[in-house]
Amino acid sequence: MARANSQLILQTGNLILGFMVWVILSSLISFIKLDIDITPSESAMITAVPVILGSILRIPIGYWTNRYGARWIFFISLLFLILPVFYISAANSVADLLIGGLALGLSGAIFSVGVTSLPKYYPKEKHGFVNGIYGAGNIGTAITSFSAPVLANTFGWRRTIQFYIILLLVFAALTFLFGDRKENRVKVALSEQIKEVYKSYKLWFICLFYFITFGSFVAFTVFLPSFLVNQFQLSSVDAGMRTAGFIIVATLFRPIGGLLADKINSYIILIIVFSGITFGGFILSFKPSLTIYTIGCMLVALCAGVGNGTVFKLVPLYFSKQAGIVNGIVAAMGGLGGFFPPLILTTLFDLTGHYAIGFMALSEFSLACLVIVIGLYYQDKLTVSDRIIEGTIEGIMVTDLDGTIQRVNPAFITVTGFEEEEIIGKTPAVLKSGKHDSSFYAKMWEQIEKNGYWQGHIWNRKKNNEDYLQLLTISRIKDENDNPTHYVGMFNELQPEK
Repeated sequence: MARANSQLILQTGNLILGFMVWVILSSLISFIKLDIDITPSESAMITAVPVILGSILRIPIGYWTNRYGARWIFFISLLFLILPVFYISAANSVADLLIGGLALGLSGAIFSVGVTSLPKYYPKEKHGFVNGIYGAGNIGTAITSFSAPVLANTFGWRRTIQFYIILLLVFAALTFLFGDRKENRVKVALSEQIKEVYKSYKLWFICLFYFITFGSFVAFTVFLPSFLVNQFQLSSVDAGMRTAGFIIVATLFRPIGGLLADKINSYIILIIVFSGITFGGFILSFKPSLTIYTIGCMLVALCAGVGNGTVFKLVPLYFSKQAGIVNGIVAAMGGLGGFFPPLILTTLFDLTGHYAIGFMALSEFSLACLVIVIGLYYQDKLTVSDRIIEGTIEGIMVTDLDGTIQRVNPAFITVTGFEEEEIIGKTPAVLKSGKHDSSFYAKMWEQIEKNGYWQGHIWNRKKNNEDYLQLLTISRIKDENDNPTHYVGMFNELQPEK
């Protein structure tokens, strides 16, 4: 366990630094504008462009982590990031910022490393909480959002960016020295893993959920600093502090979401999450005051944080054998969810003069996710019921209220000899042995109508005309309004006394 916890601490530290680097441009854009002529649309592109590579690379990085281990992927990534950080610090044009920002995206892509590596060290019942703790590395964006403007006021934005080179060197060295050299490797071709998962609708629903939860986190993180300055005329430092508050709330609630998902059905948590984001987006779409806007942002932050921690509990639940590639795909979609909103919001503002349509779109997308989650929740309950029916050793037959057979399980087929297509649509009369008179069945149904069930011994007949003795229980099934809907018969074959 000491080995596991040490890797959790080290990898979470790496992620904190990665997210610190990922939002350098968005945190310092108001200072950079003083030296480089940047239009509002160019500003939106510059702050959003690191998300592109940060999203796309999450898929191969999740795969490479399984193949080569977290130690080498983190080490190489941290060293590589020194190049774009230095390049941005020396930028003199919008093109320089776009090129450097694109390469800077690797700092966001390393998120896939920990969510792929760390679950190997812990039992499944702790995966939600562990991924939540690691995901709390999002706090790195708050650190930069708060500290970078303060440092830039004193040292200038170029020197502030160069300070990050020192941190990258330190954490690369720590990773090389203390990273796990004996991590379990998974060597399955990338194409084979993708073939195994891409047809699963649950994968794409999980991607959509993370697109909204993590996407809203990233979008607000990169969009808020400039938005608060332009919309409410706040200072860059004040806007940075408020953005940091948003990030801290979302980050602190991420492990809480993971912990809750370990103990409660994940779909129930996501129902609450998407209800909250739907309402939060609705509030923000009405161009409220700064106070109401803050409330709306905090509601989105809280729900997004819980949602981020919950979504990654679903990945090992459904894709334990392909966790690396699936984590990468889901994480990539979450990153892309943070790329488009700032650009869309800026474009809509240029066209309409306000941001209402953009925030309402967040609300509507979240509402769509809410509907999907509710559907998956009830489908999951039905799936569990199906598995119980299919796996039980007792024969089971389900009929409608008219006695037409709707379903039978494998144990029924084994005992009776009737195939499913031979029995569905018929009535239980085909099973009668002829050993019981009409009064027997009349008393049986009288008891069912009175008590809701009947249990007793009964002779029935198999497909091959062999009579056999059953211990049979017939139950009347009702819906939530107490209306009868079906009858279920469950039986065991008995050996008659000789």
